[in-house]
Amino acid sequence: MDIRFEQFTASAAQLTLAVNLWNINTSESWAVFSTNGDLGAILAQVFTQQSLQAQSNKQVESLEPLVISGELSQSPGRVVEVSLRTQQDLLEKVLAEDESELLGEIDRAFSVEGLIFEQCQDKAQTDRLLNDLDLVHLRDSRFTVLSTGESRRLMLARALSTPADLLILDDPYAGLDSAHRQELCDYLGQLSHSMQLMLVVSREEDIPQWIDHIALFSQGKLESLMSKVDWDNHPVIAQIKAQSQQQSEQMLTLIRRHRHSTQFDDPIFEIKNGRVAYSDNVIFTGVNWRINKGEHWQIKGPNGCGKSTLLGLIFGDHPQCYSNDIHIFGKKRGSGESIWEIKKNIGMVSSALHLQYRVNCSAVDVIVSGFYDSIGLYHQSTAQERNIAKEWLHILHMGHLASTSFRQLDYGQQRLLLIARAIVKQPTLLILDEPYQGLDYLGRRLMKSTLELIAREHLSQLLYVSHYHEDSLDSIQRYVSFIADEQQAGYQTLIS
Repeated sequence: MDIRFEQFTASAAQLTLAVNLWNINTSESWAVFSTNGDLGAILAQVFTQQSLQAQSNKQVESLEPLVISGELSQSPGRVVEVSLRTQQDLLEKVLAEDESELLGEIDRAFSVEGLIFEQCQDKAQTDRLLNDLDLVHLRDSRFTVLSTGESRRLMLARALSTPADLLILDDPYAGLDSAHRQELCDYLGQLSHSMQLMLVVSREEDIPQWIDHIALFSQGKLESLMSKVDWDNHPVIAQIKAQSQQQSEQMLTLIRRHRHSTQFDDPIFEIKNGRVAYSDNVIFTGVNWRINKGEHWQIKGPNGCGKSTLLGLIFGDHPQCYSNDIHIFGKKRGSGESIWEIKKNIGMVSSALHLQYRVNCSAVDVIVSGFYDSIGLYHQSTAQERNIAKEWLHILHMGHLASTSFRQLDYGQQRLLLIARAIVKQPTLLILDEPYQGLDYLGRRLMKSTLELIAREHLSQLLYVSHYHEDSLDSIQRYVSFIADEQQAGYQTLIS
């Protein structure tokens, strides 16, 4: 598709896209790098709405209205988006169906295979995509039990199941382990020879070598257009690193000011011969892990190995936490302790929690809900709690959004709020399962620096999952690594 922007603006939700001049030719693949601001959703909406309006010559009611000015010319064609937002939309659709009475048909329709076939109605095409995107072993799995990385591969398979002229991939490598990232990068490189691609990214390392051009945006405004070679020598990254470090210091000052301490004897957490299995599907076995006071840990392993499941056993949200030998905060799990007694000492950030946070409370209430471990706010909060939450909003440069509904915010803004929600009560354990997912470059640098400072000063003990080597924190020197069991099904762990 040939696309031309000239003196163009489009406003939706909390972001305005502003482009003076940008020409995109059919033969070109682009990377869009946003230092500050979630551009993927609004770009996809602009292109999709323009394409559908050209076909129907009327406003598309299913999309949020855009306030548009200036010129956008776009040759005819079909635009498809793959993003965390579309993934969240699909999950909500599946969950809504799960709540109905028609479970017999739904089980088949919402399996991995069923969700791909639903798009193309072609068995051969479905089989090819299952194979190309390493989903064959998940053919019969339900969407709701997939890991984040597995879900991302499914979303791409659905997008590719029918012909498209432009494929927009917003944060395409989110949640993928290193092996699947490389496989996807190679796959997209081959795909770029036959389809026009646009990757919206916030990590330098997520820009592939096969990309032709890069558009650099900041707060929704197009700052410059350049080749890949010119990008490699651009000074903007150093400037952002300095800015994020300053904000991190402000966050740490806030945390110190409201610091409180909780004391538990060793171990903080221990699991003996841990095992999780569903019918004949063994996730992991033989997990023996002990967390003592003051220790920070990173959990490593490929997609689907059970990292999030293990964290769910700690948090108490996984149903098999009561069938395992677990001690936490001096109590044996299942001995009559209240789940809220446990959760008040744990802060959690994860993709699963983000997907579950389907409420329309305000931004300030999202942070306050961290004091009560609730999804939404159902308690009468104190003035001090609200003032602390507003301080967090100020540091996150979101003070003007205090009264804005959570679901009206973009995905990255939502994730920042959920991180603040987890930290605000200064928990003994801070569980961070792919915490940076959906964040722009500045937001990721900011949160990584903040977590490094929290770990260094032992303000909380971190349990940390990230598939990116560059996300490793210097203060974490202890690791739980999942490795495939050669003799039995599932994974075992290596403690180091």
